[in-house]
Amino acid sequence: MTRLNSFRFSKTLLFAGSALGLTAVPLPAAAEDVLSEDAGEPAPEIIVTAANRTETSLDKVGQSVSVIDLAEIERRQTQNVADILRTLPGVTIARNGSIGGNTSVFIRGAESDQTVALIDGVKLNDPSSPGGGFNFGNLLTGNIERIEVLRGSQSVLWGSQAIAGVVNMVTRQPSEELQVIARGEYGFRDTVNLVANASGKAGPLSASVGGGWFRSDGISNFAESRGGRERDGYENIGANANFNLALSDTISVDARGWYSRGTFNIDGFPPPRFAFSDVNEESETRELVGYTGLNALLLGGRFRNRIGFALTDTDRRNTALDGTPAETFRGEGRNERLEYQGIVDITKGWQATFGLEQEISTFSSSSFGAPASLGRARIYSGYTQVVGTIAEGFTVTGGIRHDDHDRFGGATTFGASAVYNLAATGTTFRASYAEGFKVPSLFQLLSDFGNTGLDPERSQGWDAGITQELVDGRLTLSATYFERDSKDLILFISCPLPRTGICSNRPSGTYDNIGLATARGAEFAVTLKPVDALQVQFSHGYVDTRNRTAGSPNFDRRLPRRPENSSSLLVDYRWPFGLETGFTVTNVSEAFDNASNSTRLPGYVLADLRAMMPIGQNLELTARIENLFDEQYETVLRFGQMPRAGFVGVRLKI
Repeated sequence: MTRLNSFRFSKTLLFAGSALGLTAVPLPAAAEDVLSEDAGEPAPEIIVTAANRTETSLDKVGQSVSVIDLAEIERRQTQNVADILRTLPGVTIARNGSIGGNTSVFIRGAESDQTVALIDGVKLNDPSSPGGGFNFGNLLTGNIERIEVLRGSQSVLWGSQAIAGVVNMVTRQPSEELQVIARGEYGFRDTVNLVANASGKAGPLSASVGGGWFRSDGISNFAESRGGRERDGYENIGANANFNLALSDTISVDARGWYSRGTFNIDGFPPPRFAFSDVNEESETRELVGYTGLNALLLGGRFRNRIGFALTDTDRRNTALDGTPAETFRGEGRNERLEYQGIVDITKGWQATFGLEQEISTFSSSSFGAPASLGRARIYSGYTQVVGTIAEGFTVTGGIRHDDHDRFGGATTFGASAVYNLAATGTTFRASYAEGFKVPSLFQLLSDFGNTGLDPERSQGWDAGITQELVDGRLTLSATYFERDSKDLILFISCPLPRTGICSNRPSGTYDNIGLATARGAEFAVTLKPVDALQVQFSHGYVDTRNRTAGSPNFDRRLPRRPENSSSLLVDYRWPFGLETGFTVTNVSEAFDNASNSTRLPGYVLADLRAMMPIGQNLELTARIENLFDEQYETVLRFGQMPRAGFVGVRLKI
């Protein structure tokens, strides 16, 4: 850490300590109330769905998992999902500019394209992007009520891309009674954020429908500290819907949808210098996700069946706005997935999950009006997993998957985990081993730079951890160690003369399986709740990611944009008269912007403040300040980040 960054971190810690000291004044009286009211009450059971593709108690999951529920999302008042993810152990982000800019999420130092993102169980990825991954830039918290993050390879159940892990986002679910929520916020540089959702049940039909609108004048994506002056605004229109129709006690139909259209002003490399600077260009991304499925309960509910069809459709275009608007880029990607899943309760404590999938992906990509590159691929998949409790508190999981791709052939992956809970001491041991893979993207296979001979990227990894609850569950400590080895990583290579082999007819370069990488690290988390009114959360992640490609000039160098250390501290306090106040401090160490490690990205420290005041039973007033100390930092070289910014808002719940 540089001397300047160390000073800023010290200043931030001083602020945190002062704030914590102020909130701690009324604790003794509050502690008496808690002890008299809550003594002996068990902690609520935490349920996760992404780990086993069905609702599972966290104490039966062997993987490393973080869960952010609706109460936590509302308490933080965060606008963008990526800014929540960056506070979790082992997760960092890189964003091209402010909110709305292209955003990568790195779990345990793996590529962002090696992370599976889900909305209500539907995979999000864009076959037209070079790596085929998902851009988190347009993903606002809006009507999301739950976020689950699984760290480590999860390819047995989730297939391609799940080398790093899974980010599962759940939108607001239907409620039994009519419920209406609305939220409005206004702040820095004319930022407006409006969100609404209505849910309820009428006879056999349950429904939840919502929408949102976000706009901001923004900042210059070309860092203002480097001379950027033009404000690059952002607008997002979103919608979500979730329907369930019960045809009988054992048969039901699901229909879900999610839509986002984000428009973002971007900067680029204008002539004659072709150096990164302000340009008047707009990027629009439209994303549509849909799912419909039939659910059937057999054998008295012991055999749960689901057959469904899922669709993701992404349309991206860039338009130069100076003079007559001209399209500079157009990319379209589409996935259609037909799937069957069965879950059977074999006997008490034993459950099997199995499924079949067919996925058809298509893409189209063109620049400056040139003929489009087109491509199509199909994958057939089958998987099975068994979860069993073999002794009190001891649960094991094992599974296998095979995928058959019509371009490169088959891939088989295996995974296993175990969790052991010692109820008497509040101790939990977890361990897992998993293999992961990622199929080459259609762009890497079939674009003008494509190589149809590519193999899938593969990984092997394991982790082991311990969680200890103390003081009747009011203090929780956890630590996890992990390792991952990845091979056949797909890298772009140049094609100098004479061009032979895979470089034939590829004058601008192509892709090849030449990359090897390793990741080693540890994650720590502390949750302290001395009284109901006060909650303290701390997390730290350390990851050492290295290029291990033999013969590469970058051998043993750190992978770009992967800071070794990242920490977060969150403190929230509810005052006796209803006011809730809190702050978040995030500290990220330096990283490198390029593979040769010649360009440094300095570390940074961010501090955010927040407050919420209830007015009656249905109304809440909110306020927050982001980047309190106006830290200037970059997660991608030359791209600016948000300065100090303030926001006020109101929430209505009926």
